Amino acid sequence: MAWMIDRRNVVFGLLGLPAAAMSGHAARPGPTLPAGFIMGGRGRVTTVLSGDRLNLDDGTQIRLAGVQAPTLGTGTARAEPLAADVSNALGRMLVGHYVDVHLPTDPTDRWGRTVAHLVRADDGLWVQGALLSRGLTRVRTFPGTATGARAMLELERTARAGRLGLWAHRHFRVRNPGETWGDLDSFQVVEGRVVDAAVVRGTGYLNFGRDWRRDFTLRLKPRVRTLFDRAGLDPRALAGQRVRSRGWVFPTNGPMIDLTHVEQLEVLEE
Repeated sequence: MAWMIDRRNVVFGLLGLPAAAMSGHAARPGPTLPAGFIMGGRGRVTTVLSGDRLNLDDGTQIRLAGVQAPTLGTGTARAEPLAADVSNALGRMLVGHYVDVHLPTDPTDRWGRTVAHLVRADDGLWVQGALLSRGLTRVRTFPGTATGARAMLELERTARAGRLGLWAHRHFRVRNPGETWGDLDSFQVVEGRVVDAAVVRGTGYLNFGRDWRRDFTLRLKPRVRTLFDRAGLDPRALAGQRVRSRGWVFPTNGPMIDLTHVEQLEVLEE
């Protein structure tokens, strides 16, 4: 789906842009791109396909690293709320502009798209930072695209506290563990208290209820548990702690998210 102005959603899109952008002047740069990326060149944005996908003038399709926008409907799948609004806002932000492409550790996804952070060349606007700070996307990282996650999570927290963009809509609310049966086969942010934590045959489990056959669980396979140990996060020490996790919810006994990297889990202060 190419970007186009949706008159019904134009107000939402304009609210997501600074006043300078609406007046035709260069936008004031927002958050700064974190360090740790590899410069991958420059291109002009020709088409926005969704709130996190776009095309450059050389034919490269970019998937924005580290963020998840509301999904547009495909086939029989219905679009998520505000999907067109976010796509339109990204189009107004980028179509016709040159962007610098900054690559994470793993710069290609399984569909062959280039996964990257983008910085608008004319004014230095970090695209992911702008989207997150306006509440237009949620943080979603993978093991090879987690660089800068701490900065992105902080931007998301601020937008969520201000109920900006997506965070004002019930569909995108942070879930509590008890309601995740209704969220199977979707990406979610889930927050709650770890009731029990254990390691069984090398795999870590963070259980959010007494019945592990029915209640929500976070799983850390042996390789991932090693990563957590290196980061000083022994899963067994998290019993009784409040945590916020994010990932794909799927059914294995109860609803479960597989943690694949440390940045998926935030230990919350009481």
